[in-house]
Amino acid sequence: MASPTTPSSSEHARGSQTIMVAAALAAFIATFNETFLNVGFTPIMADLGINVATVQWLATAYMLGAAVMTPTAGFFITRFGTKPLFLATTSALIIGGAVTALAPNFTVLLIGRIIQSIGTGLLVPIGMMVALTVAPKPKIGKYMGIMGSMTTLGPSIAILASGVVLELTGNNWRALSWVFTALSVIVFLVGLTTVYNISDNAKARLDYPSLALVAIGLIGLLYGISTIFGPAKITAEATFVVGLVAMWLFVRRQEVVDKPLINLAPLKVYPFAAGVLVNVVALIIVFSMNILVPTHLQNVQGTSGLTASLVLFPAILLAAVFGPIAGNIYDSKGPRWLLPVGMGLMAVFALATAYLMRVDALWLITLAYIPAILGSALTIGPVQSFALGSLPRQLNPDGVTIFSTSFQIAGCVGTALSTGIYGAVLAQGDGAGAANNAFLTVGVVLFVLAAGAVVLGYTGTRAHTPAATAPATVQPADSLVNELMKTDVYHLAPTATIREALHMFVNNRISGVPLISDGQLRGFVSDGDVLDAIGDSVPTFTTPYALLKNEDSAEFSTDVAAVLSRPVSTIATESVITVNVNDDLGHISSVLADRHLKKAPVVDDTGRVVGIINRSDINRYLVSTYVGS
Repeated sequence: MASPTTPSSSEHARGSQTIMVAAALAAFIATFNETFLNVGFTPIMADLGINVATVQWLATAYMLGAAVMTPTAGFFITRFGTKPLFLATTSALIIGGAVTALAPNFTVLLIGRIIQSIGTGLLVPIGMMVALTVAPKPKIGKYMGIMGSMTTLGPSIAILASGVVLELTGNNWRALSWVFTALSVIVFLVGLTTVYNISDNAKARLDYPSLALVAIGLIGLLYGISTIFGPAKITAEATFVVGLVAMWLFVRRQEVVDKPLINLAPLKVYPFAAGVLVNVVALIIVFSMNILVPTHLQNVQGTSGLTASLVLFPAILLAAVFGPIAGNIYDSKGPRWLLPVGMGLMAVFALATAYLMRVDALWLITLAYIPAILGSALTIGPVQSFALGSLPRQLNPDGVTIFSTSFQIAGCVGTALSTGIYGAVLAQGDGAGAANNAFLTVGVVLFVLAAGAVVLGYTGTRAHTPAATAPATVQPADSLVNELMKTDVYHLAPTATIREALHMFVNNRISGVPLISDGQLRGFVSDGDVLDAIGDSVPTFTTPYALLKNEDSAEFSTDVAAVLSRPVSTIATESVITVNVNDDLGHISSVLADRHLKKAPVVDDTGRVVGIINRSDINRYLVSTYVGS
C-alpha cells in the first residue's frame, strides 16, 4: 500500500474532522446493510414464493462476497487512491440497492445483494485507513472509538430502522431497498465533498492465485459453518475441509511470493493477534444478540417487530454515545484494564440477557442488555487502536486489512453460530420452554467465548511487543527531528529502584527519564512520580517543612527508605506518549501542547527509542530560524 502523503493545502484545510465524517459514515452504512434487509425476509418469502433455506442466501452470499473483497482493499487503495475508490464503492451500494428494489425474482435480488457486498467489503478498510492516517496520535483512541461505535451501531440500528420502515409501509420489503439506496446516495455526496487521497497512487499487482485461494478458503469455511447445523451436514463438513486446505495453501503462498495479497506478519505479533481475536468475539456477541433477541421476542412472546427492536434501542443509543468516551479513556489510561473489563461486561450480561428471555418484563431484558453493549463500546474501538498501535508503522496497512477481514468473518460466524445452535436445541423440544432453553444455550456459548477473550485482553495488553524484524527506516541526514532531538538519552531499566531514579534526576539536573528494556520503551518516570509515591506512602511527608521537621525521626527515615527501594516500574507511567522520528515538527508541537508535556521520547518505526525531544529544543529552533537577532 502506498505510504501516507500530506494532502494539498486546499484539501488539508477541510481538516481531519470532515474526512472523518465520511470515514464514520462508510463504516456505518457498510455494517448497517448487513442486517437491514434481514428483517424483511418474511415478506420476501411470501412475495417471491421461496422458503427459509433459499432466502437465507441473501445474508450468506452478502457476507461471503464482502469477506472475499476485503483482502483486496490494500491493492485497490494503492492502485486507485482513496477518493476514487470511496466513490466507486458507494456507487456499488447505490446500484445494488436499486437492483434489489426492482428485482422481479429471487435471482436478480441475489445479484443485487452481491453487488452491494463488493462495496461493503472495501468501505470498512477504507474508513479505517482514513481514521488511522488523519487521527492525531494523542487522539487515535477517540477516532478509532468513533469507528468502533459505527461498526457496532450499523447492524444494531438497522434492525430498529427496518422494523419502523416495514411497520409504516405495510411489510413492503422493497421499501427497505429504496431507503438504503437513498442513504447510500447521501454517503456518496458526503464523500464527494470531503474525501481526498490520503496516499500516493502507485503501480500494484493483484496476485490472482492468492485471491482465488482466499476466496475458496473463506467461502468454504464460512459456508461450512453456516450450514453445519442444517440437514446437509456431510456437505457442510466437506466444504469446511476444502476451505481449510485452501486457507493453508493461501498462507503458504503469502510466505513465498514477493508481493503477497495480505502480509500476515502482523499475526506473529501476539498483542495484535490477541486483539484481532478479542474483536472477533465481541462482534460475534453483538451480531448474535441483535439477531436472536428480536426474533425470539416475536416468535415466543408475540411482540411486534417494532416493539422487539425498541427493546434493543436504549443499549444501541448508549453504545453510540459511549464509543468516543471509551476512546478518550484509552488515550488517557491505555488498554490494560479497558479490554478485560469490556469483555467481562459482555460475558456476564450476555448470559444474563439470555436467561431473562423467559420473563415477560421487557424492561428487564433492556436493562440487562445495556451493560453488554456498553462492554462492546469499551472493547471494539480501543482494541483496534491497541492492536494496530502494537505494530511497526510499516505493517499498519496489513493490520487494517486483517482487521477488516475479521469483521466480515465475525458477522458470518456470529449469525451462523447463534442461529445454528438456537435451531438445533429448539428442534429437540417444542413450545416456549424449548425456545427459552435454546436461547440460554446460546448465552452460555457466548459467555465461554467472552471469558476466553477476557484472558486474551488481559495477556495481550501486558505482553511486550517484540522488535520488528523489518530493518529500521534509514533517517535522512537532514531530518529536522533527527537534528533537534537529544540522542544521548538518560534512561533506566524497569528493575531499577526509585532511589536510583532520584539520584539520576539530581546528578544530571533532569526531571524525568524513560524506562527502556531490550531497546523498547516500557514506561516513563518523572520527579513528580517520585514525590507522589513518597507522599502517598509516607503520611507525614506533606510539605518540605515536614521533611525538615521529621529528619531525625527513625520511623520517617524507614518509611522513606522503603519507598525508595521499590522498583521504579511500580510508579512509572506505562502508556507513554511518543513521537516518531519521521513526524513533522508541527505534529510533535501539537502532541506536546495538547498533552501538556515538557518532553516526549522519539521512537523509530520498530518502536526503539532513538532520542528525546522537548519544548526547549523546538523553541530554540524557532527563535534561531524565524525570529533571529
